[in-house]
Amino acid sequence: MTNPIIAIDRLSKNYGPVQAVRGISFEIRPGEFFGLLGPNGAGKTTTFGMLTGLVEPSGGKIDIDGMDLCSRPREAKRKMGIVPQGFAFYPTLDAIENLNFFGRIYGLSGPHLKARIAMVLNLVALEGKARQRVGTYSNGMKRRLNIAIGLLHEPEILILDEPTVGIDTQSRNAILESLGNLNKAGITVLYTTHYIEEAEQLCQRVAIMDQGEIIALDTPSNLVRSFAKALIQIELFEALEDRLVLPLGKIGPWNWADEKKRRLHLETETPEAALRFLFEWREAGKIPLKTLNLLEPSLESVFIHLTGRDLRE
Repeated sequence: MTNPIIAIDRLSKNYGPVQAVRGISFEIRPGEFFGLLGPNGAGKTTTFGMLTGLVEPSGGKIDIDGMDLCSRPREAKRKMGIVPQGFAFYPTLDAIENLNFFGRIYGLSGPHLKARIAMVLNLVALEGKARQRVGTYSNGMKRRLNIAIGLLHEPEILILDEPTVGIDTQSRNAILESLGNLNKAGITVLYTTHYIEEAEQLCQRVAIMDQGEIIALDTPSNLVRSFAKALIQIELFEALEDRLVLPLGKIGPWNWADEKKRRLHLETETPEAALRFLFEWREAGKIPLKTLNLLEPSLESVFIHLTGRDLRE
């Protein structure tokens, strides 16, 4: 059996009395496209920080291709290319100047560095804008330059934190296509995103994180088979007391989706009957129904089932 390229064992991080990450364990196989999903505050960013060596763990262990990240950080980090959510370059320089700077930090020089710069610019389709000051780039172009910098030293592992935030659909599709091609070429990818459809499209396995713990880990299709029912997202014109919504329990389990008690999630195995019940209830004046949204069983409905929240919350 192939040894994991990333192995996380009982990893934890405390900030005073707050446990941001609570002893999580998982492994990523060589060449895998692995997704880490979770709502805001789940512990993803802290986990990302520990994986990249920016945050010191309170406990546990991280192995990168058999090397302990804490005891052999330089060797382990050479295996990884990091693409942070924030833009990590100098806006007053052009793309080639930025890549030259970061290439020298990676220890690259001469013809090899020049060849790598040409290759990564081609990979992210920026060769035509290579001499343009990157402060003038669109957000999509900046995201692609972030990825180019992360790929410059030929890492075996690419770790990306929300690489498609705040960009247009065309740029987003281009980035997703590039990442898929890189993975097919053998690069292991660890991916965090707020877009559930990206994880469903790209990831071979997904870990769902909430309140500092891994609460599910499997392929998207297995997670759907194991957990998903049809989900009805309900929005009300006004807040209701719990007792007025209790009859929904006849249809299936439900929970409030916000603290104002104006949105709720209802799971059901009989969506048509559930919708009929809700419309009849509205006509009878028993519920100030504003909108309904039916989600067929999917990774998104699994996520809401497990966390009680939308991924973007």
